[in-house]
Amino acid sequence: MFSRGRGSDIGGHGNTNVAEWELRPGGMVVQKRNSDLNQNSASKFTIKVKVKYGSSYHQIQISSHASFGELKKMLTEPTGLHVQDQKLIYKKKERDSKSYLDVERVKDGSKLVLVVDIESRERRILETLKIAKEKTSKSLTEIKVEVDKLAKKVAALEAAASTGGVIAELDIETLTENLMRTLIALDEINGEGELKLQRREQVRRVQKHIETLDMLRMARENSISLKNEEKNLARESKVHCGDHMQGRQGNPKKQQPLKHSESVVVTTKWETFD
Repeated sequence: MFSRGRGSDIGGHGNTNVAEWELRPGGMVVQKRNSDLNQNSASKFTIKVKVKYGSSYHQIQISSHASFGELKKMLTEPTGLHVQDQKLIYKKKERDSKSYLDVERVKDGSKLVLVVDIESRERRILETLKIAKEKTSKSLTEIKVEVDKLAKKVAALEAAASTGGVIAELDIETLTENLMRTLIALDEINGEGELKLQRREQVRRVQKHIETLDMLRMARENSISLKNEEKNLARESKVHCGDHMQGRQGNPKKQQPLKHSESVVVTTKWETFD
């Protein structure tokens, strides 16, 4: 590390504003960092400007080395204007956001005028609407793909039910929950024109599939109830038949003895013929 003499600057010219320099690794010479020096420099280059917007005035404290774009950012909160909607006028001339205050000779106490940039605002709004439209279109496309997948699963359950197959209650509940979540996602989408029609079409599709699942659920419950009734009837019939057979075995009919007149007489006499 080294420091230059007080009587000259880095170029060898006389200067009363003395700065210290240091050698960084790699051979680069830079100004020595000093917190007190930086604070004094910051306060020295801070200016206060007066900005008129409509009938209001705003006092803004900013570095003289700042750009007009940075000044616009500081004006966003007190004015409510978007940065892109602002147009700063200094000495009856619009200043570019990339221009610097000190370069344009803005000093402490300078007055500026802020106006609304109508064309810039319109471009920003159109761009915002375009981005929102693209986002909505993308969301609807993703939802449509999801609804198509769920529709195939609903159709598979319908086919199984029509052939007498057994449908699991969990399958019906899972599909219903997924469709309800899709319906909520559609409800959060706002679109105009063609996008609004696409959204409405998907809502109808989802509602139709939910109704189909409700009918399948009812059919399943009715089928289970019918089978339970048949089992109960079969069980009752079996019990009734068992009781009847037990009654017959417990009271057997007594065999009546043959009457005397009905007794059979066996003889060995043979009839003779003359």
